[in-house]
Amino acid sequence: QVPLVESGGGLVQAGGSLRLSCVSPGRTFRGDYIGWFRQAPGKEREFVVGTNPSGTDTYYVESVKGRFTISRDSVDKNKIYLEMNSLKPEDTAVYYCTECLGSTRCPTRINNWGQGTQVTVSS
Repeated sequence: QVPLVESGGGLVQAGGSLRLSCVSPGRTFRGDYIGWFRQAPGKEREFVVGTNPSGTDTYYVESVKGRFTISRDSVDKNKIYLEMNSLKPEDTAVYYCTECLGSTRCPTRINNWGQGTQVTVSS
């Protein structure tokens, strides 16, 4: 499956904020859910947050709960955001988005991984 396209990463100090974007190029999202994952240097890729397309059903891993917010663009329904606040050095990773099946925890991914977007949080 064609990967989604992530953007918005960058270098930020601890406590800062970033907003990541995820776009489905040329088509509407096809999965039942959309999720964000991240991979830190030397670590396995891990699930961060998932949502249904309307945003009425979301799941956040404990480490980002209260700091990260997933949302869908109100005009461009092919775009999903990940608002990240109170960033910590341990949030440093490459962030990826994907369409999923099964649940908001994205147990089944239906896209190939894209390039991702690098988030670096300095202490």
